[in-house]
Amino acid sequence: MQAAIASPLYITMHASDNVAIVANDGGLPAGTVFPCGLTLRDHVPQGHKVALQDLAQGSAVRRYNVPIGYALKDIPAGSWVHERLLQMPDALGLDKLPIATVKPEPMAPLEGYTFEGYRNADGSVGTRNILAITQTVQCVAGVTEFAVQRIKDELLPRYPNVDDVVALEHGYGCGVAIDAPDAVVPIRTLRNISLNPNFGGEVMLVSLGCEKLQPERLMPPGTIAVIDERQTQDAALDVVCLQDEAHVGFMSMVESILRQAEVHLKRLNARRRETVPASELVVGVQCGGSDAFSGVTANPAVGFCTDLLVRAGASVMFSETTEVRDGIDQLTSRATTPQVAEAMIREMAWYDAYLQRGSVDRSANTSPGNKKGGLSNIVEKAMGSIVKSGTSPISGVLAPGEKLRQRGLTYAATPASDFICGTLQLAAGMNMHVFTTGRGTPYGLAQVPVIKVATRSDLARRWHDLMDVNAGTIADGTHSIEQVGWELFQLMLDVASGRKKTWAEHWKLHNALVLFNPAPIT
Repeated sequence: MQAAIASPLYITMHASDNVAIVANDGGLPAGTVFPCGLTLRDHVPQGHKVALQDLAQGSAVRRYNVPIGYALKDIPAGSWVHERLLQMPDALGLDKLPIATVKPEPMAPLEGYTFEGYRNADGSVGTRNILAITQTVQCVAGVTEFAVQRIKDELLPRYPNVDDVVALEHGYGCGVAIDAPDAVVPIRTLRNISLNPNFGGEVMLVSLGCEKLQPERLMPPGTIAVIDERQTQDAALDVVCLQDEAHVGFMSMVESILRQAEVHLKRLNARRRETVPASELVVGVQCGGSDAFSGVTANPAVGFCTDLLVRAGASVMFSETTEVRDGIDQLTSRATTPQVAEAMIREMAWYDAYLQRGSVDRSANTSPGNKKGGLSNIVEKAMGSIVKSGTSPISGVLAPGEKLRQRGLTYAATPASDFICGTLQLAAGMNMHVFTTGRGTPYGLAQVPVIKVATRSDLARRWHDLMDVNAGTIADGTHSIEQVGWELFQLMLDVASGRKKTWAEHWKLHNALVLFNPAPIT
């Protein structure tokens, strides 16, 4: 681990920026003189902005060569520039945007990289071999949890090729307006999570019996047959219904779940890893607990890795609608076709209307921790978030809960909430998750490996057994964005192959699945 930066240092993102962030651990006191001669008028915490020149009231404050705000009063050079001194810009309109105007030269294919994965009947590839037990309704969560613990204790040791057993617990299924138009979002999300590549095509449901989300509605006829050549269009769903008259007492329910689970465990245990090309990776990228270094170190390194993955023929999803909304012009210009750009605009407009119905706007996104880490508002946060997508053309758009069906770079529209975004990327079919953080979060998912990337060396030092990659070395000057991007790429192949575990896997840390339900609750 590198020592803290000794000499005063600030970081700019573009030659036209008139603010920079302080890089030193612990920040810098008033009176500090930078090598360029700039003198701090205030104590400036690490990651927070300093004015590089006098900023007149009403003038644009620029970072990433973008106005992230307008000065509410005169700000002398050397001053601490924080959110209370800035008026946030209005959101960009969704008309008159550049449409598919960026036409980069095709990047050279990246060939010869492989990992050891589990090939599924539908052609998808898993990075883990997991039995997932789907639940139609929250009512059965307690019984399923009890049964899963018994499966882990009593059955799983007999099937050493199965990595884990997880219950797909959620808060949906009843007490909801299930016929409302937006109810399609949580229903297809849960359906598509059940079909995630890491579950090997084995679908098992636990139902209460009286819920609105009946098993046949969650998994219509033919759903499983599409992904599993062992079953036919007429195959019955594997459902344990707790209200069935055959169940007499609690243990009768539990034993029924165990009996059915063993059927699936036997089939999963027969599977073996095989060498597959890196193009079979389906990667979701996300950030949480962001700080001002997110857009300087971790997210640019992830963006470089995103380009490597696209060059290798893999699939990458970036998301978090409110955290890219202020860069919509950057996204529509990178669309491969006008149709892709129009789909992005449609998803942004839908989310604008969703927020408006709740009487909030995109400014509700930025958290106290984001601001403490130096991010003044959602505009500044968005500029740092969007770089996770790299520079590749954007070739597809997914609405919330939809399943990914193409390779390349895709915008998967999701809320910015860590838990909901991760849940929706699972539904899209990701088999690998990359999560950057500056403030720190022990976030993890039970269904897919999560690689955690720290934006700062201080966080990587303190959370040494939670962070998998230290991108803070970029700010320290000991590694380049390209070097950390390659480190992440190689780690992904090792984790996908089962040769390495992430820290979240090591500690068995995982967050709950949280379905996005924009429909009414009754």
